[in-house]
Amino acid sequence: MSPMSLQSTKFKTGGRSEDDLRNQYNHKRNYTGPPRDQLSRVKRDVIQLWQKMSVVDPSDLENIQRSIIKHATSTLARTVFNVDNFAAYQATAHSVRDFLIERWNVTQQTHTLKDPKRVYYMSLEFLLGRSLDNALLNLKVKEKYGTALQSLGFRMEDLIPEEEDAALGNGGLGRLAACYMDSLACLEYPAWGYGLRYTYGIFKQHIVDGHQTEFPDYWLNYGNPWEVPRLDVVYEVRFYGHCTRYTDALGSERWKWEGGDKVQAVAYDVPIPGYNNHTCLNIRLWSSKPTKQFDLSSFNAGNYEKSVEEQQRAENITSILYPNDNHNMGKELRLKQQYFLVCATLKDVIRRFKKTNRPWADFPDQVAVQLNDTHPTLAAVELQRRLVDLEGLEWDEAWDVVTRTFAFTNHTVLPEALETWPVPLLTELLPRHMAIIFDINLYFLQQVEKKFPNDRDRLRRMSIIEETTPQRVRMAHLAVIASHTVNGVAALHSALVKSLIFKDFAEFFGDAKFTNVTNGITPRRWLNQANPPLAALITQLIGGGWHKDLGELKKLAKFADDAKVQEQWRAVKLHNKQRLAELIHRQSGLTVSPDALFDVQVKRIHEYKRQLMNILGVIHRYFSLKRMTEQQRQRDVVPRVVVFGGKAAPGYYMAKLVILLINNVAKVVNNDPEVNKYLQVSFIYDYNVSLAEIIVPASDISQHISTAGTEASGTSNMKFVLNGGLIVGTVDGANIEIGDEIGKDNIYFFGALAHEVEDIRHAQRYRQVKMDPKLEAVLAVISSGQFDTEPPAATVTGTVHGPAGTPSASPSPTMFLTGPGTQVVAPPTTKQFGPLIQTLTTGGDFYLLSHDFSAYLDALAKADAEFRDTKLWTRKSILATAGMGHFSSDRSVAEYARRIWHIEPCPMEAPETVASQLAAGDDE
Repeated sequence: MSPMSLQSTKFKTGGRSEDDLRNQYNHKRNYTGPPRDQLSRVKRDVIQLWQKMSVVDPSDLENIQRSIIKHATSTLARTVFNVDNFAAYQATAHSVRDFLIERWNVTQQTHTLKDPKRVYYMSLEFLLGRSLDNALLNLKVKEKYGTALQSLGFRMEDLIPEEEDAALGNGGLGRLAACYMDSLACLEYPAWGYGLRYTYGIFKQHIVDGHQTEFPDYWLNYGNPWEVPRLDVVYEVRFYGHCTRYTDALGSERWKWEGGDKVQAVAYDVPIPGYNNHTCLNIRLWSSKPTKQFDLSSFNAGNYEKSVEEQQRAENITSILYPNDNHNMGKELRLKQQYFLVCATLKDVIRRFKKTNRPWADFPDQVAVQLNDTHPTLAAVELQRRLVDLEGLEWDEAWDVVTRTFAFTNHTVLPEALETWPVPLLTELLPRHMAIIFDINLYFLQQVEKKFPNDRDRLRRMSIIEETTPQRVRMAHLAVIASHTVNGVAALHSALVKSLIFKDFAEFFGDAKFTNVTNGITPRRWLNQANPPLAALITQLIGGGWHKDLGELKKLAKFADDAKVQEQWRAVKLHNKQRLAELIHRQSGLTVSPDALFDVQVKRIHEYKRQLMNILGVIHRYFSLKRMTEQQRQRDVVPRVVVFGGKAAPGYYMAKLVILLINNVAKVVNNDPEVNKYLQVSFIYDYNVSLAEIIVPASDISQHISTAGTEASGTSNMKFVLNGGLIVGTVDGANIEIGDEIGKDNIYFFGALAHEVEDIRHAQRYRQVKMDPKLEAVLAVISSGQFDTEPPAATVTGTVHGPAGTPSASPSPTMFLTGPGTQVVAPPTTKQFGPLIQTLTTGGDFYLLSHDFSAYLDALAKADAEFRDTKLWTRKSILATAGMGHFSSDRSVAEYARRIWHIEPCPMEAPETVASQLAAGDDE
C-alpha cells in the first residue's frame, strides 16, 4: 500500500457523521500537517480544489512575469511608475519564495506520510548569505527569471546586490551549517535545521581611523522575504525559578520546576531548496518574545519605561549573536540564548514525534540530533529533564534514550578553549538543569571509578564539574558523555580529539565512539554561484555532473597542459580579479592592478590564525622593496596586492589591535610612491558571504597559516582551492588533506608540525631562544612607533639598512623569547602596538611566529617565483581545482547520514504529481 492510500483508511466516527468530522478537521490548525491516520478526514473535493489553485509552473515565462507583477502591486503596493531596484528585488524574491513554499509543503507532506527517521541539526549559527541567486540556481530558473525581469525593465545583476546578507552567523561554524543544510536538501535527506533569529546579527564592521568600529546590523529593517513567520508556532521557555520535590501517583519521587520568568519562542521558517530536485527543507529560527508585551497599569501610572521592560528583556535574548561576555550580564545572556534554542527546539521535535504515537524507546529510531559544537549541549540535559520530570520515565530509561539520540561535532583543538559555565550562574538561571548535571556527573564518575579504581586524578580530569573557584561546568565533557558519537572535522583534528582533547574519554568509551568527518563546502554556492565563468568553463570541458558529484572534477586534470584551456582559465581568473579590484576601489578608493599577484587572507581575526604574521611579513617585504633600486624592483619583484578581511570579536582587544596595525601599514605602503607599484595592502571591511563570493574566485594565493594543531579544519581553504587559488599554509587542519588530494607540489607548506609545537614552546619558555632576526627587525620598526596612527617625527623612510633581508629602525639589543637571561628591547616608543610586541617577547610567542617566520617568507618567495612562470602557475591552478572532489559537503553529509545519523534519503516527486495523488487518493 502506498502512503497515498491512507486517503481511504477507516476511522471511528464516535456516532458522528464522517462529513461532520471532516468539516471539523478542515478548520483545525496542525503545525506540520495531520497525523497519518487522520488524512482521510479531509474531503477529496477540497483537496482537489486546493491543489488546482496552488500548483504553479516556474518554467513558464508568462507565469513568472505575472507572479512578479502581482507581488509588486499587491504585496508591496507599488505601481509600474514607482518600482525601484529594491522593490523589484523584493517582488522577485516573493515570487521565487512562492515556488519554494510549494516544494516545502510537498516535502513536509511526504515526510509526514512516509514517516522516516529525521535529523535535526542544532546550531547557534547559520551563515546563509544571499538567498535569491542561490534559489534561482538550485531551481534552475535563473535564466528565465532574468528574461522576465528584462522584459519588465530590470536587470538581474542589479537586483541581486539589493539583498542584505542574513545576519545569522559569524564565521566558519555558521557557514558550515549552511553548507550542510544545502547538501541535505540536495541529497534529499529528511532534515530540519534549528537556530536563532538574531535581530541585529553580530555587528556591522566599519573602519574608523584604522580601528574596527561596531554598529548594529539592521538586516531586518525592510523585512525578510525569505522567511515565513509561524506566529502560531509558539513555545514557552522558563528561566530562574525553583524546584519542588513531590511523589507522583505511582509512588515515584519527581521534581517540578516552577516560578521564575517565562518568554515565548516564536518560529520563523527559512526554506532551503535542493539542487535540481523537488525537495525543499527548512531551517526553523526562534525569535524571543515576551509573554506579556505591554504593562498597561505601569503605563497609566506614568512609569513608561517599566511598561515595556518585560518586552525588552525578552527580546534581548535574540537581539545579538554572541553578546560580549566580558561582563556577567553578557555571560548570562549567552547562556540564555543557548537554553532558549534547545528548549524550543526539543518541544518542537517532541511534538512532531508524539504525532506518531510511538513509545519513548523508539525516539532515537525516529530522531537524530546533531550538536554543532558545544553551544546546544544543554539539549541533552533538557531532554533528560522532560523525560524524567514530565513524561514519567525512570532515570536509566530516559538516559538510554538521550545517549542514543545525540551526536556531537567538536570544532575546537585547544583544550583551554573549550566552553565552560560557572556553576552559580547555571544554578540561578536553570536550577533543575544544574541538579541534573550533578546527577549525570555522579553516575558517570561512578562508572569511571569502577573501570579505573582509585585513579583520583582521572576522576578530576573527566568530571563534568571543574573544581575551580567558582566551580565550572565543562560543556564539552557533558556533550561527549551524552552523545553516542563524537566527531572531529579533519583527519589531524580527529586524531588530536582522541590523543589530546578527550584522551581520557577515548580510553573509557573506546575508539569506536570517536570518528572523523572532514568538513566540506557546497559546490552550488562556492563554484556555481560564486564563480559563474569558471563553472561554465568546467561544464564546457567535463559536463555538468560536478554540481552533484564533485568527484567529476578529476576529469579536469587532463586539460592541465592544454594551451587553449590554460588561456581560458587565465581569462576567467583575470575577470574575477577585476571584480575584486572594483570592490576594493568602491570601499577604499584604492586602485589595484589585476595583473598583480592577489594574496588573500580573509577569516575571523584571531591570534591563532596569525593575521599578525601576515602583516609582519608585509612590513618585511615593504622594507626589502625600499632598499632596492627602481631597476632592481622592475627586474626582480612580482607586484603583489595583499588583501585582508574579517571581524574581531568586540571584546577581543588583541585581534582589534591587529586590525589597526593592518590598516596603519596599508596607509603607509599605499601612499609610498616608491613602492606602491609593487606592493599594496587592502583591508576589506564587513566581510561576509556575499563579499566572499567576490574575493574567493579572485585569489592567486590564499593564506591559511594557523599554528599547527590549532585549526580544527577550516573551510575557506577549500573554497579558495576549488576556485583555482593556491594555498600558502601550515601543516594544519584540512590543509593536510587538501595537499594529499591536489598534490603537495600544488600547495606551499611551511612551519612547525603539530607534534613539534609543545617542544618548541617548552624551549621558548625555559631556554634562551633567540628571535628570528628578520622578525626582530620588523618588531623594531613597529616598536619605534612608525606605524602608529600618529607616528613620531622620524618617518619610515629614515630607517637604517640592516643585514640582507632585514630592516631595522635602529640598532637594538638582541631579542629573546622568554627564558633565562631574557633581554627585551627597551620599552617601545609605540603608543599603540606595545601589547602585540609583548606577545612575541615577554609573552613567550605562544603561536610560534618567530619559529615559523623565515619559513613563511621562503614559502611566499617560492610562490612569487612560480607565479612568474604563467604556464606552470596555470597548470597548478587547474590541478588544484581538479583535486577538490573530496571536499564537497555532499560527501560529508552522506558520511554523517550513513555512519552517525543512520538516515536514508526520502526523494520527492514533482508537486503536481503529489497533488494529483493526494486529490485522487491513489491505492497502488
